[in-house]
Amino acid sequence: MQLPIYQIDAFADAPFSGNPAAVMPLQQWLDDALLQRIAMENNLSETAFLVQRGDDFELRWFTPEVEVDLCGHATLASAHALFAHMDFSADAVVFHTRSGPLTVSRADNALLMDFPAPTLLPLPVDAAVAQALGSVATDAAIPDSNPSMVVYAFESEAEVAALRPDFRALLSSIEHAVIATAPGDKHDFVSRFFGPQVGIDEDPVTGSAHCCLTRYWADRLGKSVFSARQISARGGDVGCELRGDRVVLKGRAVTYMTGTVTL
Repeated sequence: MQLPIYQIDAFADAPFSGNPAAVMPLQQWLDDALLQRIAMENNLSETAFLVQRGDDFELRWFTPEVEVDLCGHATLASAHALFAHMDFSADAVVFHTRSGPLTVSRADNALLMDFPAPTLLPLPVDAAVAQALGSVATDAAIPDSNPSMVVYAFESEAEVAALRPDFRALLSSIEHAVIATAPGDKHDFVSRFFGPQVGIDEDPVTGSAHCCLTRYWADRLGKSVFSARQISARGGDVGCELRGDRVVLKGRAVTYMTGTVTL
């Protein structure tokens, strides 16, 4: 069996930045165990698998360890692969996922992703999490349904940049991934994402986290449109807009590699 594969840097203007994802179009779904083994072999934070259904696509995302309910950067990468390499000529594509239908459209030399916006609830700052992160957040919040990540807010971009988490301690102190965020020096807000619970100590740029972050900062700042940057080692910019119960994320992507997987 031979399967096409595309490695895409998402939320990036050039290779070696943003967040790399593998995109693998399939004719039909393979066994889940095989999908997981392929994702493990790819050894990227996410591998996206898609199967065409009429004019739309079914889309699933796997880390090297687990399947996840929502992944922004691999959705952006999947849309880029369709538009740039798979002769998909429409101006928008609909992906059917565990998180419902997600639409990605072309706009101004970028891609716009329409995602659900979670409602956030206040969360006490946990002392064990603070110790694992190496700094005490001033505020915290958690999505009100099916939470997979929590928001920990700090006072400054410098404080978030200086975090040096103990990932083993973080894994044992909380069952959710942690988004560390703060007001940005040149952006409305910045963030980092720590997810040892899903096999990713630090993710370079996390689209799904920006669904939570857009809601969080909209509630705090009373505005709906933001410029954001994830300040990981690779880094990446994300445009964010809250539209009622939806979040629109704007980003670019570039192709790093195309190839064939032989099984």
